[in-house]
Amino acid sequence: MTETLAPPAPQAAPVSGPSAQGRLLSLDVFRGITVAGMLLVNNPGTWSAIYPPLAHAEWHGWTPTDLIFPFFLFIVGVAMAFSLVPAAERGAPRGRLMGKAAVRGAKLFGLGLLLAAFPYYNLDLAHLRIPGVLQRIGVAFVAAAALVLFLKPRAQAWATAALLLGYWAAMKLVPVPGFGAGDLSKEGNFAAYVDRTLIGTDHMWASARTWDPEGPFSTLPAIATVLLGVFAGRWLRSERPAAEKAVGMFFAGNLALVAGLAWHAVFPINKALWTSSYVLFTAGMALNFLAMCYWMVDVRGYQRWSRPFLVFGVNAIAAFFLSGLMARILTLVRLPATPEPVTLKTWIFEGAFASWLSPVNASLAFALCFVLFWTGAMEILYRRKIFFKV
Repeated sequence: MTETLAPPAPQAAPVSGPSAQGRLLSLDVFRGITVAGMLLVNNPGTWSAIYPPLAHAEWHGWTPTDLIFPFFLFIVGVAMAFSLVPAAERGAPRGRLMGKAAVRGAKLFGLGLLLAAFPYYNLDLAHLRIPGVLQRIGVAFVAAAALVLFLKPRAQAWATAALLLGYWAAMKLVPVPGFGAGDLSKEGNFAAYVDRTLIGTDHMWASARTWDPEGPFSTLPAIATVLLGVFAGRWLRSERPAAEKAVGMFFAGNLALVAGLAWHAVFPINKALWTSSYVLFTAGMALNFLAMCYWMVDVRGYQRWSRPFLVFGVNAIAAFFLSGLMARILTLVRLPATPEPVTLKTWIFEGAFASWLSPVNASLAFALCFVLFWTGAMEILYRRKIFFKV
């Protein structure tokens, strides 16, 4: 996930801490680990020197970095099972709940557009990138909310299967003009063709302009990622013993991993295309990771180690926004130098890290310090009981 998230418009308000609210702490910790990972991979000292696990796979395949975005969407689904689903079960009007979900999704989408334009708000709108990380989260959240609110769980399972199988069929069977059917190259795949048709190349990722890693069509299987998180959340909300819940998540996670790897043989795991095999594989990874967090934090009570991640997890919007804002400012501010100006980020990186470390280690050290800085900032917000919500 190379994009950072946008600033939240809503005001912060003091609220009680997560423990007092009876929250599932392991979910906050899991979210926090995901957010910290996003900050780490998005903010190297230099993009020209990165350890391979901290970069996305070039195309097919995966690295640990390729797990971050689907983990976040999976967590959105788990959280939905603890918020939206109980509200509907208590008898809240589903239309009203859907309206609130739509407003939240619209806010996320709008904030993504604001980030895409930042800080050049006089940018030519004809060339503004429309897809993005926040935009995909917003759309997937609203679509999954509609399915959860208006379909029974079994129908939701059928909808998930239909999204994954339908996307596979479209990508493999529908011919693309000039490329044919089943072409999974960057320009020749069916998702890229649909995206170009819907939004045009001027609104795509600037580095490509012929395809977009968060394009509209590949958002369809991303909805399935959210729904799989909803199923995991329902399992955690059940009255089963804690050990059974943890073992069940491990079992289902490993089944999903195997299924994703098997599907990879005919429909490769690919983050940019958000292939169906990628959905199953990353959901399996997420289930295993959540099971470990759940067992350690909520069941066994080993919580001291998790504090840095907890402060990220309960304030994910603030972490996304503020760190993204800082990252952009560091690359926009230019300092006088010889023979030509350098950015503030380059000045810090070269002076504090590259002057005594190898390029890849200097790049990693910069990213680690960036994460540590924001860990401290999130700790301050946590202690003051300030949580930003969209």
